[in-house]
Amino acid sequence: MNHVKRITRETSVELSLELAPGDGVIETPCGFLNHMITLLAHHAGWQVRLAASGDLAVDAHHLTEDVGIALGQALLQELQSGPPRRRYGECMLPMDGTLVLAAVDLSGRGFLAWEGTFPSPRCGDFDTELVPEFWRAFARESRSTIHLRALAVDNSHHLAEAAFKGAGRALRGALCPGDTPPSTKGVWL
Repeated sequence: MNHVKRITRETSVELSLELAPGDGVIETPCGFLNHMITLLAHHAGWQVRLAASGDLAVDAHHLTEDVGIALGQALLQELQSGPPRRRYGECMLPMDGTLVLAAVDLSGRGFLAWEGTFPSPRCGDFDTELVPEFWRAFARESRSTIHLRALAVDNSHHLAEAAFKGAGRALRGALCPGDTPPSTKGVWL
């Protein structure tokens, strides 16, 4: 199990990650973020224990970004110390009228390609622009290349949910044990 603790003037995040299914605990003051992290963990096959707080009087930006940073750092710890991995994963995830393509490369190079427009600026009290912000922080800190593309969108909640579920499934595939070196270069990370 990998642990990350991140405390700033804006947030406090304590997170542990185990790359095995199990009951996690997700506790932040942002219900929508809790929902998204729970979906990600379930579909990735991870056990996540998260206790986080932040300056929600401002908005959920700092909290969302810092949770993405901490989760990405925990995954990077696993990648640096764990067994060889398949490296690539992909998922085409439908959710009613929404369809999201998620593709992951555990490349050692943090990059997010996000293509999608939310029909509304908020899901409850959560700014939908924070969905790509979470993934940008996660991709950078896990040193993974992640592509998330909305091919069809019926509403903002479904787009956010399909992105987290699809990315979780793509990560699950990329993290499967690898039987060949992940690169012809002979190095990774």
